[in-house]
Amino acid sequence: APRHDMITLTGGAIGQGLPNAIGAAIACPDRPVFALIGDGTSMYTIQSLWTMAREQLNVTSIIFNNASYSVLNIELERVGAESVGSKAKSQLDLNRPVLNFAQLAQGMGVHAVRVSTAEELNKALEYAQSHPGPHLIEAMVPESMNGVKRKILPWILRSLPNLPLPVTRALKKKIAP
Repeated sequence: APRHDMITLTGGAIGQGLPNAIGAAIACPDRPVFALIGDGTSMYTIQSLWTMAREQLNVTSIIFNNASYSVLNIELERVGAESVGSKAKSQLDLNRPVLNFAQLAQGMGVHAVRVSTAEELNKALEYAQSHPGPHLIEAMVPESMNGVKRKILPWILRSLPNLPLPVTRALKKKIAP
């Protein structure tokens, strides 16, 4: 990859992706900024899209929409709270209705498209790169962290630092191909 910077949070909270992108775009207005975020985390600070439009920031936000607060479901299971009732579980899904981030972004003045294939994503990225200003690409994705994967993920993550590098790489590839 070309020389670049990556800003991330090491854990403990969600919702910083869009505000971080604003800060990066203001700090380096001559460089394009990509914000890769989930649907749940974007709901914490969705108003950031309005700021991107108002300030005409060169940010391309890609929201991966799986209609779930996946990371919060993982955290529930990590603390042993997976046997909660259906009403409590429903607090961590984002369906009924599934959010339409492309429409939300357009309502705040950001060019936006919803994609569901790799080809559509490539086309949307090419468009965003050839037209400065804020863009949002809503990538519709299936829930990938469910069942056995979600149950073993915390154990695997804790084990990775102690495993040989080839085993670590194989596990990472198997979990998130």
